[in-house]
Amino acid sequence: MLLIMTKFIISNNLKNCTMENSKNIDALNKLIVINNDRIEGYETASKEATDTDLKSLFGELAATSQKNVSELRSEVKRLGGEPEEGTRVTGKFFRAWMDVKAAFTGNDRHTILDSCEFGEDKALETYESVLEKATSDLTAEQTQLVSQQQTTLRADHDRVKALRDATA
Repeated sequence: MLLIMTKFIISNNLKNCTMENSKNIDALNKLIVINNDRIEGYETASKEATDTDLKSLFGELAATSQKNVSELRSEVKRLGGEPEEGTRVTGKFFRAWMDVKAAFTGNDRHTILDSCEFGEDKALETYESVLEKATSDLTAEQTQLVSQQQTTLRADHDRVKALRDATA
């Protein structure tokens, strides 16, 4: 009987913990999804690119998001949540558009970088949205984590933009 009551108490505490943290978990999962989009996007871009410097860059950018996802997943799990695994439907459309665009432009460096910068803009918009709307839901440590990741993504964005502008 004691074992059953202990399991019940632990189960209820986990449910309450998860319910209390649901806004945090939702916000962090949005960031996991956009980083998953970014990883898949750079894998697609790497396949489309013929220049070795771009392939290397895209590998680095995907690695940034892999690190972000790892950190975010750990935090979601710590909060008692289930980390998102997938990507957004719009991310899938974007990657398909990149494939079509590359086919028509012959893997043009400027076009590929322009598409990548568009994806970088979307990632930054998602981070800005989470920081604006969910700051009251996130702890100080979570806000710091998200802000640090946003800073890294902004630097990545600026690298892609500078390379794109250099090809214009």
